[in-house]
Amino acid sequence: MTTARDIMKPGAQWISKQDTVEHAAQLMAELDVGSLVVADENERMCGIVTDRDIVLKCVARGGSPADTRAAELCQATPRWVSADADVEDVLDAMENHRVKRMPVIDNKRLVGMISEADLARHLDDNQLGEFVTAVYGRP
Repeated sequence: MTTARDIMKPGAQWISKQDTVEHAAQLMAELDVGSLVVADENERMCGIVTDRDIVLKCVARGGSPADTRAAELCQATPRWVSADADVEDVLDAMENHRVKRMPVIDNKRLVGMISEADLARHLDDNQLGEFVTAVYGRP
């Protein structure tokens, strides 16, 4: 059985909801990633901020990345999967919620992130096609 742990990119990072968008962008560049989990003071996930969020929800609206907090770009508590979840369960969750990134949790700790690129590397063409149709093909 292929699990979330098998396909995730390990070592996902989180930032505080109080961190600036500028800090988030710098960390994304340093880590060569397109998203970071946003956590509260108790290290509970309260959102995900993406490079696209930074551009569309901050910069394009005339916001200042140095003055905008990461929490301002988060819309809802993110979905997540257990590191031991079967890849089919991961796909179902990502498709049903139309998300392109999925945090992976083990023992209540963030251990990785599954992105579209991870899916492309580990799924067969049929599985990948179903994912793309589910996430991008519906209004």
